[in-house]
Amino acid sequence: MKKIFILISIASLALGSCREKKTETKEVIREVKVEAPETDEKEGILERAAKEVDKEVNEEIDKKIDEIGND
Repeated sequence: MKKIFILISIASLALGSCREKKTETKEVIREVKVEAPETDEKEGILERAAKEVDKEVNEEIDKKIDEIGND
């Protein structure tokens, strides 16, 4: 009886460990279209910064010209 019990337990262990375990995974890929705001001109950051600086300098120059013109 003891030998039969040992034989059955070994057989169940062998059959149980040989099973192929399948894990199902789902891969979800979603495409998202992102629209960037379009600029009128294709300029880099340096060109845009330079335009802002030029604008500020021109305003200061205009103020100085107005001050000199009032004298």
